[in-house]
Amino acid sequence: MSETIQRFLTQVAESAGQSTLVKMTLSKPVQKHDELRNVYVKPVLIKERRLYAFTYHYERRDEVKNYDVADMLKILGEMLPMRFLNAVLFTVDEDVALLVSSKGKATIQTKKVQECREQNLEHDKQKARLINPANPWWYQLGLTTREGKITADMQHKFKQIYKYAEIVESLIKPMKFEDTVHIADMGAGKGYLTFALYELLTQRLNLDVDIKGVEIRPDLVLKINEIIQSNHLKGLGLVESSIEDYHPEKLDVLIALHACNTATDDAIASGIKAGAGLIVCAPCCHKQIRQEMERSGRYDAITRYGIFLERQAVMITDTIRALILEYFGNKTQVMEFIEMEHTPKNVLLVGRKTSKNTKDAKILEQINDMKARYGIKRHYLETVLDLNA
Repeated sequence: MSETIQRFLTQVAESAGQSTLVKMTLSKPVQKHDELRNVYVKPVLIKERRLYAFTYHYERRDEVKNYDVADMLKILGEMLPMRFLNAVLFTVDEDVALLVSSKGKATIQTKKVQECREQNLEHDKQKARLINPANPWWYQLGLTTREGKITADMQHKFKQIYKYAEIVESLIKPMKFEDTVHIADMGAGKGYLTFALYELLTQRLNLDVDIKGVEIRPDLVLKINEIIQSNHLKGLGLVESSIEDYHPEKLDVLIALHACNTATDDAIASGIKAGAGLIVCAPCCHKQIRQEMERSGRYDAITRYGIFLERQAVMITDTIRALILEYFGNKTQVMEFIEMEHTPKNVLLVGRKTSKNTKDAKILEQINDMKARYGIKRHYLETVLDLNA
């Protein structure tokens, strides 16, 4: 270790001993593709003991660990300059920056500060979460430890669930409900989103709900209902049924995320027939229309290429879905969002029920023109809704 780096660590130790250390950052990884991007350090008081909280900012997650002053200095000595080339120590009266060049030359820059700084020994306040991983059902579903910490292999899944919850909250929040909100989560699977919906609506929006997760696999239905019963979650349950065969009498909100192929259409049809105020779908697999396009043999300059044929089939499938929602009096919106870094973009199809029951013939003309152009006989959603298009 160079004398310059040792001098920097000595200043860190002195500021810790004098209780003037406000915070510290480590940045500029030696390896450009290092998953650990930076480290943030601040003093905290835990059970009357002064420790130093290290927040490790990884590319896809954050980890927080607390160390005493000896361990803090040891870790800094291991990371500088082997893992990070830059470090900044913020004290109550000055900033001390350690800069290490790619050739290993270290320099220290010191700057007096004018503003009044104080140490904050409190834990960082947790953000108001839409979903609380400390709730026992997340452990029972296999996403967290008993202590409510998200397991390493479920970090991606939990962030995905959280992202959906954010979107659903933004869609449901403006709606007015007179009494119990009736919701169907079509194709509930392992129940992750079903529980997220329940938690979001009951604990954050304080709504009285009747949420039904619809799932065809009996083992999942049995397991999830046992978790629901053990936590006494009133107004939540799973129903063993296919999406096609589930026909709710009353429905305010319909959610169908990644229901494969025509299962999305069955879900949309259920929502339309039940008069749902909000229909939210993330379509998945668009085989039906692609197969019709291939059978017709009608190709143009775009669809003659297989990959573009696939994309065109996706756009046509979802465009017709949006138009049919409009035909039945919904204001439609097609949203694009990215769940996580390095994952494909997703499309969210949203239909909001309006007071109009249009059944506008011009919409059917648009659908027919599109089908004629690409040699499509019939969209599956037309069939389940018995449209004469």
